[in-house]
This record gives sequence, structure tokens and C-alpha cells, in this order.
Amino acid sequence: MFGYRVPAPDEAMLISGGRRGLGGAPFRVVTGHGKFVLPIFRKTRFLTLSMCESEVTETCVTRQGIALHVRAVIAFKVGNDHESIINAGQRFLSDQDQMSVLTGRIFAGHLRAIIGSMTVEEIVTERQKLAAEVLDTSKTEMAKIGLIVDSLQIQSIDDGDTGYIDAMSAPHKAAIQRQAQIAQAQATQASVEAEQVAARNQAEYARQTAVVKAEYSAEVDRAQARAAQAGPLAQAHAQQEVLDAQTELALRQAKLRQQQLVAEIVKPAEAEAERIRVLAAAEAQRMKIQAEAAASYDRVALDRMLIDQLPQIVKEAAGGLAGANVNVLNGADGLGEIAAGLVSQGLTILDSVRQNLNGQDASDGRRPPESSGNGSGNGLLQLHSRKDGKGDDGPVDVD
Repeated sequence: MFGYRVPAPDEAMLISGGRRGLGGAPFRVVTGHGKFVLPIFRKTRFLTLSMCESEVTETCVTRQGIALHVRAVIAFKVGNDHESIINAGQRFLSDQDQMSVLTGRIFAGHLRAIIGSMTVEEIVTERQKLAAEVLDTSKTEMAKIGLIVDSLQIQSIDDGDTGYIDAMSAPHKAAIQRQAQIAQAQATQASVEAEQVAARNQAEYARQTAVVKAEYSAEVDRAQARAAQAGPLAQAHAQQEVLDAQTELALRQAKLRQQQLVAEIVKPAEAEAERIRVLAAAEAQRMKIQAEAAASYDRVALDRMLIDQLPQIVKEAAGGLAGANVNVLNGADGLGEIAAGLVSQGLTILDSVRQNLNGQDASDGRRPPESSGNGSGNGLLQLHSRKDGKGDDGPVDVD
């Protein structure tokens, strides 16, 4: 638009004409935005706010009287506040290059003053301290002309032909050289040791390689020997297996023959022995039964003999009563009782005789003698009758 002006981001627009600016300045300051300016009645100018550089090369004398050639670089710019812009605009608006010239001169004077109060050792070893002191002393003066310093760098310090700095650095150089020589010697030693270690490693590797090769060679030889022996060993193993099989077969045949012998000889012999034992036991049992039967037969014969003689015994007992004076009180019943008593007495005599014979057989272990059917011999029974003076019959004794 006609009459509307806008400053660049690193510029300040100064409008003169019309009313005055801040603090009675002859112009108004506009930054960061545009402004409508009446043509012909107003005039606009632009002041740079960008970074500027000034280089200072100055010969300064130290507190020791030694001349030093110092080279420094100053980075500065116009301040962003209105007061700094107004101060700088009033001084450098028509010739803004003068800011670098004036700044260099200002710092050259402060640099000479600060170096004059320091020794060479301090200047060389404490460059940052030198720069800080120069900035502090120049800050107020730079602010008056609307400039601020961003940095001050001491580029170089040279004493010319005096050789003071070289002499001052000689001990350090010697120490550094000594350290360098030591480092070089250590590096050489380390290199030699590394070479020796490498040589040992190579020798060890060669030895291990030779050992491995020898082991491989021995392994190959063993494998070849095993391969050469494989055929005979296989044949020997086969023969051994045949022998083992034959031995096993022989053992089985022997066991089978043993079983056959047991079945053909031992078992029949045992069966025959068992048969003989059974027959002998049966024969013994038969003989025992026969003996018991014979003994039983003898007792039966004796009993029959006694039974056969019983009527004779009763008869003899009755005969003994023939001369006796018997009174029958109850008639026929009394006679029956007398007859029954005679028979009972005969039976008692028979039992007594049997018991005596059994006792005799048990005492001498012999069978009783055989008796004949007529009752004669050792088994003869005798019956006696005795009368007392009263005419009563006495007891009947059997011998």
C-alpha cells in the first residue's frame, strides 16, 4: 500500500518528522511491525540490528615491560531496546560502518590497559580472564553508544623476537618432550612386546598345528589299521559266534540226554523201588492181618472148646449136688432157680477160664495151645465137690 512501510526482522525503522520519539528523540522507532508513513511529510531510515564484527590488532606492553602483539575479535550489535536503538541511530545512522571502527578502537584502548596490568604468564595462561576483564571495562562505554558485545576472543599473543614466551614454554616443552620420549619408548617397548607376543603366538600356533597334524596322522593310521584288521576280526568274531553256538548246542544236547537218562533209567528205577516198597508194605500188612486172623481163630477155637465143655461142667456141678440135701421151698420155681444158678455158675467159670488164658498169652507172648474136640490134654477141666459136716455144698474150684 502506498505510504505503508515495514522494517526487516533485523532492522529498526526510524521515522523522522512529525512528533518526536520516546524521551524527546528526534525520531520514532518501529521494530517488528509496519507503519503508515505520510509521503513528503515523513522520512524513514533503517538501522541494522544484525551481528557485526570488529578485529583488533594491537601491540601492548605487559607489567614486565615486554611488548606483546595481541590479536582479538569482537562480536557486537545494536541493542534491541529503544534507548540503545536511539543512541546508535543518532551516532551511526548516516554511516553504520563506523560502528566496527569505533568498537575496535574502544577495545584496543581497554586491551592495552588490561594487558599493562598483567604479566606474560597470566596473559598466556589466563586468556579467558583477560577477555572477561576487557568486556567488563568496556561494557559501560559500549552501552552509551547503543552497542552490546556478545563475545571477545583473543586470537593470538606474540612476543616478537624477544623469545620470552618460548623461554617460558621451554620447561613445558622439555617436559612434554620427555613425556613424548617416554611415551615413544613405552610405545616402542609395547611394540616390541607385541611383536614378541605375536611371535610366541605364531610359534604356539605352529606347535598346536603340528600337534593337531600329528594327531590327525595318528588317527588316520589307527583308522587304516582298524580297517586292515576289520576283515580278520570279523572272521574271528564269526568263528567265535559259531563256537558259541556249537557250545550252546552241545550244552542243550547234554541237558536233553540227561533228561532222557532220567526218563529212561532213574524214573523207572524209582518206580520199581516204589513198587517193591508198596509190595513189601502190602505183604507185611497181609502177614499182620493173617497173624491177627490166626490169633483171632485160636481164641474162637478156645471159646468153642469151652462152650463144648460147658454141658460137662454143668453136669459135674450137678453131680456134685446129687448127694446134697436140698430143700425146695417154692416148688417148680425153686427148682428153676437152682438150675439157673447152676448154668450161671458154669458161665462164670467159663469167663474166668477165658480171662486166665488171655492173661497167660499176654505174659509169655505165645498163642494158646490148640485143644481137641474131646476136651482132653492140658485144657482138661476138673470139677470137685466137697461136703462139710453140715451137709452143705462148698464152692466149685476150676484148675
